[in-house]
Amino acid sequence: MRHNKNFNHLGRQAGHRKAMLSNMASSLILHKRIETTVAKAKAVKQFVEPLVTKSKEDTTHSRRIVFWYLKQKEAVTELFRTIAPKIADRPGGYTRILKTGFRLGDAADMCIIEFVDFNEAYTLGILPTAAEAKPKTRRSRGKKAADAAAEAAPATEGGEEKKAAKPAAKKAAAAKPAASKAAAGAKKVAAPKVAKKTNVGKKM
Repeated sequence: MRHNKNFNHLGRQAGHRKAMLSNMASSLILHKRIETTVAKAKAVKQFVEPLVTKSKEDTTHSRRIVFWYLKQKEAVTELFRTIAPKIADRPGGYTRILKTGFRLGDAADMCIIEFVDFNEAYTLGILPTAAEAKPKTRRSRGKKAADAAAEAAPATEGGEEKKAAKPAAKKAAAAKPAASKAAAGAKKVAAPKVAKKTNVGKKM
């Protein structure tokens, strides 16, 4: 039974456990992500997130409390100067745990724990969203292909009509001067010649 077991002792004495969590939290603050086992990552998450919340208020008292837990000046400076301004608008949930598989040898469940706001792949929107990452099916591919073919068909028909219309227009343009010349010749032929009146045979 698990009565009164409020936290994971991680198989260590109290002093060893506190020192290990302090060192792991300092490494997480300095490097923004570390690789460890899932059990230790969950313990570090509970250890470091209250310190990150405390760093939102940059006072001497807050720095002294955080330093009492971390025991490293560099980690305290990095937390208050770099991490605190970036997570100022986040109401908790500063870290995430990403499982990576099992360790060779003892098959321990391994993971990566990192600060949410320092993972550029997630914050810059490089990874596809849930709406963009929908599974593609053959039916959707068939619809897309049919739509593409339907769009291409009118375009080709219009191009063929334009190509066919160009020679017809050239022929019509060439036929107009010929028709005008033929009409002019017909007019000349149809017009009768009027005989000139002469005074021959008239009595003076």
